[in-house]
Amino acid sequence: MLRNAVSSMTSLDKAFIDTPTVKGELSESESVKEIMSMASKTKSKDSIASVAGEEHVDEVDPFTIVSSDIRRLNKSIKELLGSDHPVLDTVAQYFFDIEGGKKIRPTMILLVSRATNINGALKQNASDAMDIGVSNSQIRLAEVTEMIHTASLLHDDVIDLADTRRGVSSVNSSFGNKLAVLAGDFLLARSSVCLARLRNVEAIELLANVIEHLVKGEVMQMKNLIKNPDLNAFEYYMRKNFYKTGSLMANSCRAAAVLEGHSLEVQEAVFNYGRGVGAAFQLVDDMLDFTSSEAELGKPVLNDLKSGLTTAPVLFAFDEYPKMLSLAARQYESPGDIEKAFDYVRRSDGLERTKDLAIQYSNMAVEAALKLEKSPSRDAMIRLARKVVEQV
Repeated sequence: MLRNAVSSMTSLDKAFIDTPTVKGELSESESVKEIMSMASKTKSKDSIASVAGEEHVDEVDPFTIVSSDIRRLNKSIKELLGSDHPVLDTVAQYFFDIEGGKKIRPTMILLVSRATNINGALKQNASDAMDIGVSNSQIRLAEVTEMIHTASLLHDDVIDLADTRRGVSSVNSSFGNKLAVLAGDFLLARSSVCLARLRNVEAIELLANVIEHLVKGEVMQMKNLIKNPDLNAFEYYMRKNFYKTGSLMANSCRAAAVLEGHSLEVQEAVFNYGRGVGAAFQLVDDMLDFTSSEAELGKPVLNDLKSGLTTAPVLFAFDEYPKMLSLAARQYESPGDIEKAFDYVRRSDGLERTKDLAIQYSNMAVEAALKLEKSPSRDAMIRLARKVVEQV
């Protein structure tokens, strides 16, 4: 099913690509075809091999480089979220009071900012360039991005009826659906105000586009792919992933370059970096739903199947076990469906093929980062792209 579908990706182009677009919209069709082709020719045990020019970055810790900025981020966000309503304050700041969390989005923005805030930014020679730090506008962008991301989590948990998030009770289970939705709305509103104060129309447009994408992605996720044979299931799934995960990463990275007036070449490089990391991140997350414990994942396992969602491991498993299609068509609602689907996925090569695809997107991110001038932060960008796929 999937192997044949990759060569005829047309339905989604009609639905999304033929419509007028703004910066940040893109066709996933050619990217998905190219990367899936590369993944089909390699195996996960050797596809993690370094991209040319990537060598000697293992010793760089991306989170250490920006640790001082990240430590200030939560405190700053909580100050930004202050209101005259104590209950709303408590709910909106709930996740920012929890220690830990990946903080991968602000980390990406801070690393991209440091890596591009050097003379020329694009690779000129083999010598190391010096980072000159992050501007106040870029730091504020990192805060805005984390607020938008957290708002999306609050809304997602209400839609998914989630009980836990990040290893603790979800906001909706602790405070109720109404307050969870209102807190998410408040986060989006406050982040929009902070974004407007940056006084950069292009950056504002990029992040406004991200918020639109989050809504589009959530609506797309509601569609039963198996009951809509006119859609190419895998391309639709990847487009949904871009809207829900990749767009925020890609466009925030681009906005960091826009804020400092960097060239279009630099903007495109960091956009592609964020897009690659975002795609790899979501594919890995979909794998972990099948391979991790609830304690490791910080949320219930097999949650995608329980929510009726068909993700990459399942889509790949269809090739070996077509009988799974009937389970997916009824969204795994009959007794025993979830257990059967889980067993089929674990017996198939779906998880391995998903990992191969995630590694190829990680490779894409690395190749984009390598277009920048060599510096500690650029190397940390590469290391971050690799850490995303090393957890599976």
